[in-house]
Amino acid sequence: MKRRDFVHKSILGLTGMGLATRLFNCASSSQKPPNFIIIFCDDMGYGDWEYAGHPTIRTPNLNRMANEGVILTQFYSAAAVCSPSRAALLTGRYPIRTGVVHVFFPFHKVGLPLSEITLPQLLKTRGYTTACVGKWHLGHLPEYLPTRRGFDYYFGIPYSNDMDWAQRQPEPDPPIPLMRQEEIIEQPCDQDTITKRYTEEAVKFIEDNKDQPFFLYLAHTMPHIPLHVSDAFRDTSKRGLYGDVIEEIDWSVGQILDALQRTGIDENTLVVFTSDNGPWSTQKQNGGSAGLLRGAKGSTWEGGVREPFIARFPKMLPAGKIVSEVATTMDLFTTFLTLAGVASPKDRLIDGKDLLNVLTGKSQSPHETLYYFFNDELTAVRSGKYKLHFKKTIKAYTWADCEAPELYDLEIDPSEQYDLAEKQPEIVERLIRLADDFRKELAGRNENQDLIDVFVRK
Repeated sequence: MKRRDFVHKSILGLTGMGLATRLFNCASSSQKPPNFIIIFCDDMGYGDWEYAGHPTIRTPNLNRMANEGVILTQFYSAAAVCSPSRAALLTGRYPIRTGVVHVFFPFHKVGLPLSEITLPQLLKTRGYTTACVGKWHLGHLPEYLPTRRGFDYYFGIPYSNDMDWAQRQPEPDPPIPLMRQEEIIEQPCDQDTITKRYTEEAVKFIEDNKDQPFFLYLAHTMPHIPLHVSDAFRDTSKRGLYGDVIEEIDWSVGQILDALQRTGIDENTLVVFTSDNGPWSTQKQNGGSAGLLRGAKGSTWEGGVREPFIARFPKMLPAGKIVSEVATTMDLFTTFLTLAGVASPKDRLIDGKDLLNVLTGKSQSPHETLYYFFNDELTAVRSGKYKLHFKKTIKAYTWADCEAPELYDLEIDPSEQYDLAEKQPEIVERLIRLADDFRKELAGRNENQDLIDVFVRK
């Protein structure tokens, strides 16, 4: 059986009405399922917007979205770097399960394994039209591109916007390409206009598909370095170039919200705004801020994985609500499928949970435990309000074993400054057992071990 046929039959065998009908009758045959939009930034920090208290970056459209929707204050990316976090978002699975434990570079001849079933593939079985606009970073060869992984349409850059280093080995990187579908249309890409062009493509997709259910994944290239901004926003922010970039992304959010209202589909569209990992602090003024959180991109301190998050869905979600329950990007996979009336795959472990009752304030977090990885190593574990670190970054991308596991109460001490391990040995022991149990679950031959071995040479 051909690989594509296998995936198609597997998906068809896994779809169904699921929980959405029982909860809200969203997916009844007489009612149009909701539209979904994910706005996914690259390297935006927890403290990089006005609502989070940044003193000089102005984000009126994100503020508006928050006032009309729900903020989660403890929302996590499943990884501290680009490719693993995107794999988790689109599969609902920890990156260690998908094998995407490291960043893909142009010289890599691999991508998100073809055996993985993606969110757009599943939504298409319910009649959704799907588009990926922006950064992909899950494999740039034809078989790994968005158009082969469930997206009807693609416009964007296939990997990070700094991956054009001529001196890189084993072979030089090409100039940054801009693609439409599977064709390069511009090389090198004019990145000064990239946020503007992504926004125009996204708005056009909304307008063209207003009469049918759609899923739009708008994955901004910015504020990953090198920073670029259009003329309209250059030198306009008190925060400098980084602020200019965030404020243009904020403008983009406003364009998306306005398009939904203009087309009359605002009430039936769930829009989520978040980021793939924490800020790239080594870039100094060209990097962002994690606010009160410790650490940054490339670490599993809170600043590396806790992200800004807003969900806006006038039909179902309250306005102006702030929720402190724990959630993760993997949960968007399950939540969207539930609302669309599509069952999650049953032939693999799905780590994402349905967030609908969390977002409406009707329930606590569905996660008893969260696990933090860098590459294929479990570096920390969280249960309830406590987080235990086994490894830590001592500076950017330099890891060390903790002399003894370090324990932090994230509700009292989100900045992870005060180690409680000596005072709470029974909690340390409990979290060590949870970590050991998860390691045992992962033990043996991972179905995607071959990809892990590409990144992590044993």
